[in-house]
Amino acid sequence: MGAIEHNGYRFEPEFSVINQDGAIHVYHDGKYVEEIHFKFNGEYPEHDQIEELVNHYCFEKNI
Repeated sequence: MGAIEHNGYRFEPEFSVINQDGAIHVYHDGKYVEEIHFKFNGEYPEHDQIEELVNHYCFEKNI
């Protein structure tokens, strides 16, 4: 699963199948901003779930 870029922001997901959790690392112009934590079921998080989290973040932050 690759990074998502939006308006100068870069969202890099990582996850643990064993723990069934993950994080999306948020960068703006190459600088770390914060981390978005999430849980998932199955072998890996669905791409749609990652996109929904990123879209929600962008909406909340008016990006």
